[in-house]
Amino acid sequence: MTTTATTQRPAKKRLLALDILRGITIAGMILVNNPGSWGHIYAPLEHAEWCGLTPTDLVFPFFMFIMGISTYISLRKYDFSFSWPTLWKILRRTVVIFLIGMFIAWFGLFLRGIFSEATLWESIFSFDHIRILGVMPRLAICYGVSSIIAITLKHRYLPWLIGAMLVVYTVILLTGSGYEFSENNVLYIVDNAVLGPSHLYSDTVGGVTLHLDPEGLLSTLPSIAHCLIGFWCGMMLMDTTDNRERITRLFIVGTILTFSGFLLDYGLPISKKIWSPTFVLTTCGLASSLLGLLIWIIDIKGKKTWCRFFEAFGINPLFMYVLGALLSQIIGLIKFTGSDGNITTIKSIVYRDWLLPMCGDDTLASLVFALLFVGFNWIIGYILYKKKIYIKI
Repeated sequence: MTTTATTQRPAKKRLLALDILRGITIAGMILVNNPGSWGHIYAPLEHAEWCGLTPTDLVFPFFMFIMGISTYISLRKYDFSFSWPTLWKILRRTVVIFLIGMFIAWFGLFLRGIFSEATLWESIFSFDHIRILGVMPRLAICYGVSSIIAITLKHRYLPWLIGAMLVVYTVILLTGSGYEFSENNVLYIVDNAVLGPSHLYSDTVGGVTLHLDPEGLLSTLPSIAHCLIGFWCGMMLMDTTDNRERITRLFIVGTILTFSGFLLDYGLPISKKIWSPTFVLTTCGLASSLLGLLIWIIDIKGKKTWCRFFEAFGINPLFMYVLGALLSQIIGLIKFTGSDGNITTIKSIVYRDWLLPMCGDDTLASLVFALLFVGFNWIIGYILYKKKIYIKI
């Protein structure tokens, strides 16, 4: 597992709006994943319990969409031709990203273990109940499969492949009680049979708790389609250098996908928890439209001052996400004896001892904590940005 850091300047014709949208999504992911208290969150910063769509539900699929565009841009220098060196680079990057995701999951278990009654040996070898899937593993799988498809399949067939994937998944959901939060759900059955409950995320809906992983095995299929839609939009973007033409294309695609998703929602509800086909269509449509808007504001109108904050996140997206995940575990799981003699954590001191008395409201203090955490991560990202250090996997 290796990463490389380079101080070379990015390509001169880099589309700034794409970096900003990527940065917005990374900052959003860090924000919603790190409230001061999970019991006190403003509604827009919570995921929909089962079906539905909140602003928080947009950040991960937006990043998946952007990853599809970035995949197109990165593979274009190989002319999308299959070769063993290209395949090796794809597989190596896929494995590295997947292993980083596994390390994040293990690190949390390790910290919980060493600050409980578990021995150091038990804390280190906690693989028997590590979550195998998650955000980074899903990114890895979707990147790897999408990239291999991109170098082995003629691109004119991609819309048909995307449509076939979504139709197949629709049939799976409708015939396998996929919209039902119960043990009859085919997603639950497959994940528990293949991976086992000890390796899955546990979710609660309506007071019922199940090991129904939102990044499960079957829902990876529409996620790959999601990434391929981003890839197709990347092809439309890079096919022209006229930003106004790019905006037109993005808005047309965005409008079609968004309306299709919302209209089909009547029969196939939008749900991030199962990555429903309508969730794919709607979020890809919204991401496409937002990217078009950002190109107009940033790359055409030249209004760039406001977006510098997000550029620090967008230049090193995966590094910033991993940094946020590890820092969150460090400040929330490492325990020590406070000045009052009680066992505490850095997070508890900041949220309960400092912010709560200052804000006078649990939910507001929880939000302020999340904003401060984003700001702390940004400082590190900004230092890298100013030093022109770009960390690539």
